[in-house]
Amino acid sequence: MTLRAIVLGLGGIAVAAGALLIAAGARGPGINLVCIGSVIVLGTVFERWRYRNSTPPTGARWERTGERFVDPTTGDTMEVYYDPGSGERRYLREGESAAGK
Repeated sequence: MTLRAIVLGLGGIAVAAGALLIAAGARGPGINLVCIGSVIVLGTVFERWRYRNSTPPTGARWERTGERFVDPTTGDTMEVYYDPGSGERRYLREGESAAGK
């Protein structure tokens, strides 16, 4: 079981518990729990888009960091590139070259 699945499960439990509290008449705590659970679930679902691969902008000096990992979504080996000027990090499939490197 992954950490992502655990966090999604806990967020879902929080939403369900909040709905039960609202149904039982405790509106304030129930709404609070539904909101917190919803933020946890939505944040976990949408965080994947933050680390999607994109083409590095030209003009940047991309340096290979030597870090590699396997993307759990695609199963591809990813390499990490770093631009010392901006501090930005990019994640590219192994074998792809960073533009402007």
